[in-house]
Amino acid sequence: MTQHAAFGEGQPARTTQTSRASLRVPLGARDHLRTALALAEAGVPVLPLREGKGPFGNCHACTHGACGGRPNMKSAGTCHCPAPCHAWAAATTDPRVITSPAWAAAWRAAGVVGYHPAGCGLTVVDLDNARALDWARHTLPATRTVPTTRGEHWLYLGTMQSANAVRPGVDIKSRMVYARWLGPGTGTMTSLPSTARALVVKEEATPARAGVASSLPMRATWDRSVAHGCRHTERYIRTGLERGLAMVTAHTESGAGSQAFGVARFLAAQHTQCPGPCGLDAIGEEIVAAAVAVGVPEPYAQRAVANGLATGKEHAA
Repeated sequence: MTQHAAFGEGQPARTTQTSRASLRVPLGARDHLRTALALAEAGVPVLPLREGKGPFGNCHACTHGACGGRPNMKSAGTCHCPAPCHAWAAATTDPRVITSPAWAAAWRAAGVVGYHPAGCGLTVVDLDNARALDWARHTLPATRTVPTTRGEHWLYLGTMQSANAVRPGVDIKSRMVYARWLGPGTGTMTSLPSTARALVVKEEATPARAGVASSLPMRATWDRSVAHGCRHTERYIRTGLERGLAMVTAHTESGAGSQAFGVARFLAAQHTQCPGPCGLDAIGEEIVAAAVAVGVPEPYAQRAVANGLATGKEHAA
């Protein structure tokens, strides 16, 4: 596929001297727009990302999904906003969009170029630490690899459902997500193995039916009695927790499991300087209960939250 030329696979869509030179732009040059145009020319959908590697916020018209969403989103809408709204869904290969005035401010403030893996037929297995790398080397077939800050991206041909925390330190980035462009990497890409596909437990977050069997008959609650070593006030803990639970339960169609992982990771990171205990187990139970309430399978929710709590402690350390 011509899209894979940007990763050193095959030939660029248009093999001009200019396009080949663009793909050799040093990552440290901070010429993100030039890099993005080179990737787009090779068929890789791109978008600008902030310094902290997150997407830029939606414009006023798209805030809180008021626009209905873009046509390529799971809850498809009719939004054709010219700005880079809706994160991965805004990724494009159209140079007219990429160089448009509506994207100009984002490129000026960008910290890195992002791309949509499934948009160019790829899956990224994001390995975030040494243990994850060791697991991959013993479990997954060799493929093209790209160094990251803490580990590596392993790139495979083929697409699949994306999910966070499929194993400790392992995320799957393919459909409906973005990844950072960190260079073409080294090695030859191979087909997406069934081992990787099997990592993702199907997560259909739909409203739970009445009488769904669960070992969580009632929601456990956090209170100060289980957090006598926490340096934060009770109001601080409850406010953060309630906001996190609201974010999880807002995902009534999909993504509640991934959101539960993110909430658990964020909340755990707030307690790394506490002498402890802080009652993180009780906080985790509340997050699991919230995810289960919107239809996430309980084993998936428990695993996502446990991995989120562990990751939050590690990353903030």
